[in-house]
Amino acid sequence: QVQLVESGGGLVQAGGSLRLSCAASGRTFSNGAMGWFRQAPGKERRFVMGIDWSGGSTNYADSVKGRFTISRDNAKNTVYLQMDGLKPEDTAVYYCAASKFAFPTTRGPDYVSWGQGTQVTVSS
Repeated sequence: QVQLVESGGGLVQAGGSLRLSCAASGRTFSNGAMGWFRQAPGKERRFVMGIDWSGGSTNYADSVKGRFTISRDNAKNTVYLQMDGLKPEDTAVYYCAASKFAFPTTRGPDYVSWGQGTQVTVSS
């Protein structure tokens, strides 16, 4: 199992930016895909973005297209989520997750390790 710790959340005005980080320890980080999910109050947790084991392939939810970017640094065992052009509807707890596959999927059950989450709040 890999242990994941997110950081970088906070309060930002609409149109602003935040960069989330997820530090991994434990099993070999560079073998698997990583994903970011989010859960807004009263809603189900949903896929945001994913990145493959090498960092060469990504996928994303339509709601964040053109605004969010995912990247990873395997030497630092860290994955990032750069969020630009934030909107109030982006407000949620954001979770980092490690996939059991080399390439990211959008399904929560495909991810075997989860961080504790970091709160992102976007004010209008």
